[in-house]
Amino acid sequence: MTCPSILVEVDGLVGRLTLNCGDRHNAFDDVLIEEMMQGLDEVEARPNVRVVVLSAAGRSFCAGADLNWMKRAAGCSDEENLADARRLAGLMRRLNGLHKPTIARVQGAAYGGGVGLVACCDIAVAAAAAQFALTEVRLGLIPAVISPYVIARMGDTHARRYFLTAERFSAAEARRIGLVHEVVPDGGDLDKAVAAVASALLENGPEAMAATKALVADVARQPITAALIDGTAQAITRQRASAEGREGIDAFLSKRPPRWIRE
Repeated sequence: MTCPSILVEVDGLVGRLTLNCGDRHNAFDDVLIEEMMQGLDEVEARPNVRVVVLSAAGRSFCAGADLNWMKRAAGCSDEENLADARRLAGLMRRLNGLHKPTIARVQGAAYGGGVGLVACCDIAVAAAAAQFALTEVRLGLIPAVISPYVIARMGDTHARRYFLTAERFSAAEARRIGLVHEVVPDGGDLDKAVAAVASALLENGPEAMAATKALVADVARQPITAALIDGTAQAITRQRASAEGREGIDAFLSKRPPRWIRE
């Protein structure tokens, strides 16, 4: 029986998607992409899941595209190659746009598209031994479908360097340039650090977090115009008037936990 490429587990309010092809460094192929899309749809649809953790089995987080998959693709038509590229682009967009907050648990190497997965998650926690690289140019390729998310995360100045050199860089460097948010020292407890971030997220209104993710997407790198300012005013007005917003304010004034913490 074939082992699933993605494992989906739910522990209380936390959903976990685990890349489950550790024997081939969790490299992308068409099966993994399809199963990951299904896994994201599943955790998004579960009302009891409020935080999603993306993790990986084995030594590597994700080594990017599977070379055998790319070799097969080289023999396909332009239309088939475009369809493959669009499927991977669709996965990145789906992960980046998930309504629920996402945490990348990076225990090992993340290369190419693996860096894209990290950049698409809201928060990334990495082991100190983890390494990163954007190696596409060494294969005569380009990091095209991941570029919107990686550039948004690390900025164009760092993207220019690491896209062009394809050099490996450390978890400490990934933190310095903004790709990851927290690095757990070797011998530290990566799961404990991820759990602490998840616990902090679970203190917050789930609808407010979804709206905040949409707010960041709408506002990031936009010119500060009258239309943008008015849009932000409308956004807070809607949230204040929502049931969750009213509950949060009432709970604060009453010095009690809001219902989403008790539920």
